[in-house]
Amino acid sequence: MKRILFLIIMVLPVIAMATGNSSKLPMGGKAMLTEIKMNDISGAEISLADAKKENGLLVLFSSNACPFVLQWEGRYNDLKAWADKNKVGMVVLNSNHQKRDSDDSFESMKKHAAEMGYKFNYVLDNESLIANAFGGQTTPHAFLFNSKMELVYKGAIDDSYKSAADVKEPYVKNAIAEIAAGKPVSVAETKPVGCSIKRKVE
Repeated sequence: MKRILFLIIMVLPVIAMATGNSSKLPMGGKAMLTEIKMNDISGAEISLADAKKENGLLVLFSSNACPFVLQWEGRYNDLKAWADKNKVGMVVLNSNHQKRDSDDSFESMKKHAAEMGYKFNYVLDNESLIANAFGGQTTPHAFLFNSKMELVYKGAIDDSYKSAADVKEPYVKNAIAEIAAGKPVSVAETKPVGCSIKRKVE
C-alpha cells in the first residue's frame, strides 16, 4: 500500500507538468485571444481573426518531429484545400515552447514547412498562449470554430493516422462540410491522438 501511495505521489507532479495551466474550451465556447499577432513562417504576423473566413476557422496544433504529425501531415494541404472550398480558414500552430532551442525552433518550422511543401499559415504560438487557452493537448489536435467563432469540433483529424487510404471517418472534413452547409456538427468531439504539447508551464 505504501508503495502504491509513493508511486501516486511521484506521478502526480509529472501529470501536472504535462498539462500545465491549460484550460479546456467547452463545446460552443468562443475562441479566445483571437487578436494576438503571431509570427508566420512567411515573415508576416497574423492572428486567428486574420485567418478566419466566412464560415469559420480550423486551428490545428502541430509540430515538426512528432511521429504522429509525420504520419498525418501529408494530408494537411488537402485539408487546407477542403477548408478553402468551404470558406473556412485554416491556421497551424506550433505551441512547443519547451523545444524552441531544438526541433521546434522558428527556423526549424520554416525548414520543415519548405521540405513538406506546406500551403498554409504555420505560426509560432509564443509561450503556448493559444494552446493553454484552448486546452490543446497533442500534436496534432484540431479545433474547428463556426462563423461566430464558437467551438463546434475538437479532436483528431480523422480515424487513421497511419494511412490516408484507411480513413473511414474524416472527422474534420465532415465537420467543415456541415458548418458550411449550416448544419449542426454530427460528431463534435473525438479523442486527440499524438504527442503531448511541450507547453510553457508557469
